[in-house]
Amino acid sequence: MKRNILIGAGVVGVLLVGYFIFGGGKDGEAASIMATVKRGQFRVDIETTGELEAKNSVKIQGPSQLRNFQIWEVTIQNIVNEGTVVKKGDWVATLDRSDFQTKFMAKQIELDKANSKFNQTQLDTTLQLRQSRDELINLNYAVEETAIVLEQSKFEPPATIKQAEINMEKAKRTYQQAVENYKIKKNQNIEKMREVNAELRKVQSEYDGMTKVLEAFNVLAPEPGMVIYHRGWDGKPIKSGSRVQMWDPTVATLPDLTTMMSKTFVNEVDVRKVEKGQIVEVGLDAYPEKKLTGLVRSVANVGEQRPNSDAKVFEVMIEINGTDPTLRPSMTTSNKIVAEVQDSVLYVPLESLHTQADTITYVFKKDGINTTKQEVIVGATNANSAIILGGIDVSDRIYLSIPTGLSEQKIQLLPQMAGKRGKKEEEAAPAAKVLSQASSN
Repeated sequence: MKRNILIGAGVVGVLLVGYFIFGGGKDGEAASIMATVKRGQFRVDIETTGELEAKNSVKIQGPSQLRNFQIWEVTIQNIVNEGTVVKKGDWVATLDRSDFQTKFMAKQIELDKANSKFNQTQLDTTLQLRQSRDELINLNYAVEETAIVLEQSKFEPPATIKQAEINMEKAKRTYQQAVENYKIKKNQNIEKMREVNAELRKVQSEYDGMTKVLEAFNVLAPEPGMVIYHRGWDGKPIKSGSRVQMWDPTVATLPDLTTMMSKTFVNEVDVRKVEKGQIVEVGLDAYPEKKLTGLVRSVANVGEQRPNSDAKVFEVMIEINGTDPTLRPSMTTSNKIVAEVQDSVLYVPLESLHTQADTITYVFKKDGINTTKQEVIVGATNANSAIILGGIDVSDRIYLSIPTGLSEQKIQLLPQMAGKRGKKEEEAAPAAKVLSQASSN
């Protein structure tokens, strides 16, 4: 008999333990998982994936002057392997010069024509002035001859003398006119030579410039460093066969590996939590064991839409602290931005929080053998938990899901929240209770 009593007491004890552990005590209430309200440090972390790039780098560019010749893009024929360490002046890439070569040959023909025209004009003016000078010499002789005739006619009749004087005056006037004409022709020829010389110099300058551009199709490294392929507007690195646009003729970059940045993007919901100067924990996919730190250096003010995504994101640049020789551009990083840290605060799992009318947040709290639908004040949240500013206390036990049969229970509202909700929302809890009782009747 005594043994049966002990067995019965043990069964009752087990049932009571199960009752308190699984939240029994009301008709139809099923066993539920519960959690304890904790106090401690609370962190709000924003986790993103980024890509390393150098903070400072030198661009390796093709000939940007091609726009002056109505050439807007060129093809990369060959390029050195990405990651190759080069010295200043080393070959990096070769661009297709076929379109430019056609224009260069046309300019060469134009230069030949300009040279020919210059030489022809020079010969014509030389011959013309030589003829004019010969004419002046002959006219000067004519003046001297008329002077001799006049001298010899002084013993002739007056009419003969008068005729000799007239002939001499004509000869002098003809000579003087020829002198003036020679000066005019000389000035004309000087201007002709200036014109053809200016045209020749213009074409020659264009030809010399095109010669330098032609040499630039062999792209050389402006500084020593490691070659990193430039990425186009679509985010893909260029390669042999890619087209380089002349408004950005960058073929590759030479990054300064002493200071590295992680370029990442934060969604529009979390970006309000990110600020310049926040600490970031950085991991490398290539070296999982390596743990780095960094600081947020900039947060974009304008969002953008990334490929294959409908959500708007904001660019965030994170500077890696210190120098690490293993860091290379384009390495994938896992970034954990520490947006907020609070010490000694109450927090609960997000699963335990429920809302009504989008304004009242509550939990199901175990209160002895009863369960209370308690309003709480929620503070900051992270991916798993939320800070509780009021409504429950440390070590309180709460349900992670809605207990069976208690969804329509009246909410225990907090007095300090009075006036901070709408009237409709405050009346929602008792109204729900009334409807529940009416339906049960």
